[in-house]
Amino acid sequence: MKTLLSQVLAIALLSFVLCTSAQSAQSSKEMEKGSAILILDASGSMWGQINGKTKIEIAREVIGDLMQNWDTSMPLGLSAYGHRRKGDCDDIETLIPVGQADPKSIIKAIHAINPKGKTPLSESVRRAAKELRYSEERATVVLISDGVETCNMDPCAVGEALAMSGVDFTAHVIGFDVKDIDQAGLRCLAEKTGGLFLAAADADGLREALSKTVEKAKEAPVPLV
Repeated sequence: MKTLLSQVLAIALLSFVLCTSAQSAQSSKEMEKGSAILILDASGSMWGQINGKTKIEIAREVIGDLMQNWDTSMPLGLSAYGHRRKGDCDDIETLIPVGQADPKSIIKAIHAINPKGKTPLSESVRRAAKELRYSEERATVVLISDGVETCNMDPCAVGEALAMSGVDFTAHVIGFDVKDIDQAGLRCLAEKTGGLFLAAADADGLREALSKTVEKAKEAPVPLV
């Protein structure tokens, strides 16, 4: 009887260990992926047109397509700036808090955006990093901007500061219909954090650029030797 009881206890203990190990492995995998926030430029210039369609309409369609196939195991949040008030550099809002991605909610939020204001892109990235607890965990920001900083901040300096104080912070930046001469600040923000800078001239370009940045964000970090 004692032998049978010992065997049952041993099996139960083994099952518990295996279950705990599996949960730990899953948690580690999710931690490797980290969390991300998508920041959408909703400044007034997003009403500009490309091939007869406004840039905000293009962004809605492209992001909507992306969310249809989003890996929900990767936490995602959504932020926007310039969509509520004109001339206000503090017009930055978290539309969807970071958490398990809800594609329908994100698509709904994007379709409700009404571009009208300025371009505080540097502060929006800084706030997103803070929301992602970038000084404690791996964090990624994907910024879509159709213009340069208009709120007296230096994107390059912000990128450098976040990279130095973050555990593993990366900002991927997509310059959407941004002239070559105006790309320097956006490019520097990305490069200072080890992120990608990609220029997109139209809907196809935005779709390709967003796909590349998202795939990059999903990659597990390379361990230091």
